[in-house]
Amino acid sequence: MRKKILFTALLFIITAGNIYAMTGRQIMDKSEALKQPDTVKASVIMTINKGSSSTEKEFELTGKKAGKDEKVLIKFTKPTKIKFLTHTHKKGEDDQWLMMSSGKVKRIATGERTQPFVNSHFYYEDMKSRDIDSYNYTLAGETDAAGAKCYKVEAAPAGNDNVYSKAVFYVRKTDFFIVRADIYKDGTLHKYIENYDVKKVNGILTPFRAVMSMADGKGNTELRIKSVEYNKSVSDSSLSKESMR
Repeated sequence: MRKKILFTALLFIITAGNIYAMTGRQIMDKSEALKQPDTVKASVIMTINKGSSSTEKEFELTGKKAGKDEKVLIKFTKPTKIKFLTHTHKKGEDDQWLMMSSGKVKRIATGERTQPFVNSHFYYEDMKSRDIDSYNYTLAGETDAAGAKCYKVEAAPAGNDNVYSKAVFYVRKTDFFIVRADIYKDGTLHKYIENYDVKKVNGILTPFRAVMSMADGKGNTELRIKSVEYNKSVSDSSLSKESMR
């Protein structure tokens, strides 16, 4: 999908008329055309559920568009002081860095994209936004998802360098907002994310709760927004690698 502020995209990831009136790509184009912020500042609670155990973390997210690119910093405030920075590029490989609690800054290598992000059910691959032109779309029908009537659109990667084999998006018919995405790996449903409590903030559709669940039933990670502000001033220096120290 078109590069977007990460959280809006990670959580981020939506009509009237007959279902056969539009193609899968046209539906996704309408979803991409929804109002998006130039900057975002959000306070988020992350709850990681594995078996009978539950771990809660809190982080502050700051993001900014930089032309065709994006810069996003996630700064954990509880229980540790980890920082995670992503520079998403329209062309070329994205850059990701993790500052561990020891203070050491580590660059995330391409081969680490399938590793869990801070022990959650999100992978480093999920912490990147997507270009809409990197996928081929097929309208697969219509169904209910997350309590809404949706178009079902399958997205197959156009290239070969992909962690996931395909995704299925459930696009709400009323406003083209994506309420669910099924993520496939090696041709099998691997996990899925659902968006809830969707509200407009400054005209921007925002899910205040999102849940990434493993398809095998072995846990999930919930994200809940405590507060969010859009289009406030964010300096480039605050989103640089140097700012992580």
